[in-house]
Amino acid sequence: MGLAHVVVLSAVLLTLLCVSCAVVAVVNGDEMVLGRFRRDGRALRRLDRALRSDGPVPVVLGTPSIEQIACDLRRLGRQRRGGPTQLSEKWRAAVLSAYDVRLCLACQCLGVSEHLEPLEGMDRDLERLRVESELQAAGLVLR
Repeated sequence: MGLAHVVVLSAVLLTLLCVSCAVVAVVNGDEMVLGRFRRDGRALRRLDRALRSDGPVPVVLGTPSIEQIACDLRRLGRQRRGGPTQLSEKWRAAVLSAYDVRLCLACQCLGVSEHLEPLEGMDRDLERLRVESELQAAGLVLR
C-alpha cells in the first residue's frame, strides 16, 4: 500500500509540474504574438501615413545589424581568400558578389563612400581594397 501512495503522489506532482509549464508556455507565447502584432501595427501605420502623403513611399527593408554584416564579411572573406581550389568559378563569383554586397551595406551603415557597383575587373579589386581599409579605419574588424 505504501508503494501505491508513492506512485500516485509522484504522478500528481508530475502532472502539476507539467500543467504549470504549459501555462507558462502559453502566457509567454501570447506575449510574443502580441509583441509581433504591435510591431506589425506600427509598420502598417507608417505605411498608411506614407501612402496618404504626396511624396514618394519609403521602402523599409530589414537590413541586418552592423555586427551581423561584419560577421558575414569575415566569413565570406575567409571563403574568398582560402577556399579550396577545386571549387567552380561560379561559386567563387557568388562568394565575391555576396562579399561586395556586404561591403556596400557596411559602407552605408558607417557612412563610408564606395563605388563598387559600376566597376569591374582590376578596378573593382582596387576599390574593394580601398573600401576594406576605409571600413577598418572606421572601426570594423574584417579579419
